[in-house]
Amino acid sequence: MKAYWYDNLPGDQRLPHDSGKELSAEELGELGVIYHQVQDVEGVNAIATKRGYKNRDEIVVSPEKMGDGYEEKVKMFFDEHLHEDEEIRYIKNGTGYFDVRSKGDEWVRIEVAKDDLLILPPGIYHRFTTAESNYIQAMRLFKEEPKWTPLNRCEDLNSNPFRKEYVQQHLH
Repeated sequence: MKAYWYDNLPGDQRLPHDSGKELSAEELGELGVIYHQVQDVEGVNAIATKRGYKNRDEIVVSPEKMGDGYEEKVKMFFDEHLHEDEEIRYIKNGTGYFDVRSKGDEWVRIEVAKDDLLILPPGIYHRFTTAESNYIQAMRLFKEEPKWTPLNRCEDLNSNPFRKEYVQQHLH
């Protein structure tokens, strides 16, 4: 995992957009983002048990696997949104980027690759894209039945209870 301030330059979202100013795992933690490096599924199982994740599935995001729908799906993932549940990803192969908003509402880019496990808290604004390789394989973990309802950022979403709780815990 590597985290840094997003450079805000125009161009392909799948490029690194590395400003050269890095953030530590502790600084990510202040935003509620939890990072683990996990070498095997046993390590994932231990985290899942500790955090109460009961369900999981795997997803491969690539043009070969998704066909004609790949570009549209990656664009959807890159729309700024939040979830009312934790978003947990264990990267089994490939590379991608999670962008999260900082306390100053600026983008922070988190590069994830094999053996990275990332947990985004409910209510955090974020987006995702594959890297230039156009390939990532990830295990998704869920506390309950899988439900992925992205709520795209808009003014009304600031009154969402999950967003309000996130702001109170991590942005003040």
